[in-house]
Amino acid sequence: MHAITADSIEKKRKKRSILVLSVVTVLIVVVFVISMNTGVIKLSPKDLFMTLLRQGTDRQELVLFEFRLPRIVISMLIGAGLALAGCIMQGISRNGLADPGILGINAGAGLVVMLYVSYFPTSANVPVFFLPLLAFGGAALTALLIFVLSYKKDEGIKPTRLILTGVAVAAGISAAMIVLTLRLNPEKYQMVATWLAGSIWGTNWKFVLALLPWIVILVPYVLFKAQTMNVLNLSDATARGLGAHVSREQFKLLAAGVALAASCVAVSGGIGFVGLIAPHLARRLVGPKHQGLLPASALLGALLVLTADTIGRSIMQPSEIPTGIVTAVIGAPYFLYLMTKTRD
Repeated sequence: MHAITADSIEKKRKKRSILVLSVVTVLIVVVFVISMNTGVIKLSPKDLFMTLLRQGTDRQELVLFEFRLPRIVISMLIGAGLALAGCIMQGISRNGLADPGILGINAGAGLVVMLYVSYFPTSANVPVFFLPLLAFGGAALTALLIFVLSYKKDEGIKPTRLILTGVAVAAGISAAMIVLTLRLNPEKYQMVATWLAGSIWGTNWKFVLALLPWIVILVPYVLFKAQTMNVLNLSDATARGLGAHVSREQFKLLAAGVALAASCVAVSGGIGFVGLIAPHLARRLVGPKHQGLLPASALLGALLVLTADTIGRSIMQPSEIPTGIVTAVIGAPYFLYLMTKTRD
């Protein structure tokens, strides 16, 4: 009887996960269509359909295929990537406040990218495709610095200390970036300011192709490690008793999370809180098991960034509100709420 009850609970959980994933996918499609028609130049549903079939005017095709669609695709990819990175970091650290933006990893990746973009041309294809790799180097060094500063010999790494160290490192890196902007010409300064505000600055197909290999390789790897992450959520002693190589698996998953966050930051700018909000919402909707939690986090992250970007582009036309500001308006109060509910 107990086995039957457990089996029925598992079936209900799977049905709920499938329902949640289906609903979020439908919402993404709806926002995707709305976003394609968001901008100064409006496209009726008929014009949109005809343009997608390559039967629109030259102007309509230019607006849709060269300006809007690349940005929409980038928004979805970085939303999924940042959400998965946050889910990984929350899982392996057993810290519900872990997020690549809050921990300063996004800032470390952004500093290297900004240094490179500010002092080297990005008109050629090679530098653009090189940006995610540079960002990964900066993010990895930042992650190492944060963990070294957070670690104490007799206590290990406590969640609150990790968060506070990450916030301090992120603030220091952001200050360094602002100081570096003093040496830039007005055009480069505008680009750095745009990045700091969280605007999606890589908005053509070249940046999509630069990000896509990282997403295509890392996302399946992380989903494949769902069961391992379930085990790592237990205590270290229990995980080792179940045969898990705890330190090795944590390192591999951390590397995947840092790489996902860094590659997204390389083309998106300083968009924060996505890796915090999406996994928490997913956990409330589908439960703690990573077989459902990881895909739900990715889809919710894609929906969150796509919606935020659409709102930012539409609310003050023809001007834009950076996507990072929209996500911060949502994420900052949520972060404070979680801080009040989390104990050391």
